[in-house]
Amino acid sequence: MIPADTVRLEREALAMSLAVAAAVTLAVPPVAQWPEYHDFADRRAWLGVANFADVASNLPFSLTGLAGLAALARGRVGRFHDQRERWPWAVFFTGLTLLGPASAYYHLAPDDRGLMLDRLAMAVTFMGWLAIHLAERLDVRLTLRLLPVLLILGLGSVLYWYATELAGRGDLRPWGYVQFWPVLLVGWLVWRRPARYTGSMAVAVVYACYALALLVEWLDRPIFEATGFVSGHTLKHLIAAAGCVWALAWLMTRRPLPPMPSSPFAGT
Repeated sequence: MIPADTVRLEREALAMSLAVAAAVTLAVPPVAQWPEYHDFADRRAWLGVANFADVASNLPFSLTGLAGLAALARGRVGRFHDQRERWPWAVFFTGLTLLGPASAYYHLAPDDRGLMLDRLAMAVTFMGWLAIHLAERLDVRLTLRLLPVLLILGLGSVLYWYATELAGRGDLRPWGYVQFWPVLLVGWLVWRRPARYTGSMAVAVVYACYALALLVEWLDRPIFEATGFVSGHTLKHLIAAAGCVWALAWLMTRRPLPPMPSSPFAGT
């Protein structure tokens, strides 16, 4: 029998998710991808590679993803409360592994088709990150049941955006929801549920890197004009990848905490 506390939390999480989705959908009209999005500041080529800095700065994503998958396969991570918790981490690292080549391909010749591939990999990463915390803070079995749904939601939001762009009525709202919903829901889980592993403040570091990455992306051209050698978008890749490295380091060094008496995991 599922504890009443778990049922209540699941209902609250679902209600919050639906509220966020409704707010995003209803608050603004359909938003097309703005054409200038593809106009990045640093267009310098090197070694025959166009837009070299924005292309090469994606390499840390794949290196981190491959390192994470290797660590999971070789058992070089901290002990799990439940071995099934490996699967959300595997999805997260798979998304990162794919993100490197997908984003590099996009930045070679930025257009909507390349951006679709970039965002598909990002969607897998975002949904994996959400599933990690659903499994840790709420319920592993429920998370594994939801994981295919989360992936369909994430990938579907990107395909929907691309289809609407091709039809001349682009709509970014579902993608915006998928991008920011995991951030809000993970924050809610961290606030409401006790940590089950040491070093959980790593989540705050990952979020700080994410926020800073978004900021420097917005300042792409001003940063490039001020420095003359690095753009905001290149820094975005490097800072976001640093957050992913921190997440990997947390996984490899954390240790399980004893279940709290009120936790639905107590006694498991």
